[in-house]
Amino acid sequence: MLRRNFLRAILSLSPAMLAAAPVSAGTADATFPTRPVRIVVPVAPGGSADKLARTLATRLSETWHQPVVVDNVVGASGTIGAAQVAKARPDGHVLLLGGEGVTLNASLFKNLPYDTSYAFRGVTKAVVNPQVLVVRPDLGVRTFQDYVALARRKPGELALGLPGNGGIAHIAHEMLSRQLGLKVNYIPYAGGAPATVDLLGGHIDATLITLAAVTDYVRAGKLTALAVTTPYRSKALPQVPTLAEAGATGFAVESWQGLLAPAATPAAVVERINRDVAAVLHASATRSLLEDAGYVVVASSAQELDATLARDLPRYASVIAASGITLR
Repeated sequence: MLRRNFLRAILSLSPAMLAAAPVSAGTADATFPTRPVRIVVPVAPGGSADKLARTLATRLSETWHQPVVVDNVVGASGTIGAAQVAKARPDGHVLLLGGEGVTLNASLFKNLPYDTSYAFRGVTKAVVNPQVLVVRPDLGVRTFQDYVALARRKPGELALGLPGNGGIAHIAHEMLSRQLGLKVNYIPYAGGAPATVDLLGGHIDATLITLAAVTDYVRAGKLTALAVTTPYRSKALPQVPTLAEAGATGFAVESWQGLLAPAATPAAVVERINRDVAAVLHASATRSLLEDAGYVVVASSAQELDATLARDLPRYASVIAASGITLR
């Protein structure tokens, strides 16, 4: 149902926007932005999403000659920030730095203050983020098989920090647990940064997190990386195997981060933002910075992101329903 509604929304909006283009969209494209642009990041400062947003904000401010402000709106697994964008004036001046959480929350929450199927339109899928399973070095775990053995030996005792209850790390590890028969103690946090701080401090045993958030700590030996969730290894940490290679046959989960706008944002404004963000991401200095941190730069079209949203709504809904995960 969600997928059907989402596709219907896209199809119903696009013709009107295209028809209006000769009259208003060209003007909107020529004048955008007319005031400061706000990028809402619905997680705590310091995490990978926040770092990406601030990188984009700095470069886009130079391109647009307008301030681009990053606003961390934390709470309710990202739905508070998403709601602000869904209800914002649809002119491109308020954007959401979102990811698969947008589709996850559609199934995790019974009563969202917006309808995910209609609330947003994609601007660009900026990057894909491998998720990586990391542990504190003094845990005595060196490989993913060690991790599996420990979790099976002490069911429910391994403290796994989650960068958000019901987030992609939670869903991915739940998929992994169901496949391999594991039981861990999930500890939810408000974002990747606080989970990482507690892991570094020895307060939890492990976390499954965006690779870009912990790359430097792994390289410095402060954390031990066991495996990545993607079907390919990361160029940033090529020595770290995939979960499929490490023993979870066929396992593959990709997460992404990108920009979304209110659904009624004119096509020309979306295209302008898409074009300028792509230029930022493909600039050699920015691309090298992001890839070195662990991102895979994508800079997709708006239509490609719309297709990802439509595909992932039912995909994650089935996993969440099978796992019985719910949020209020």
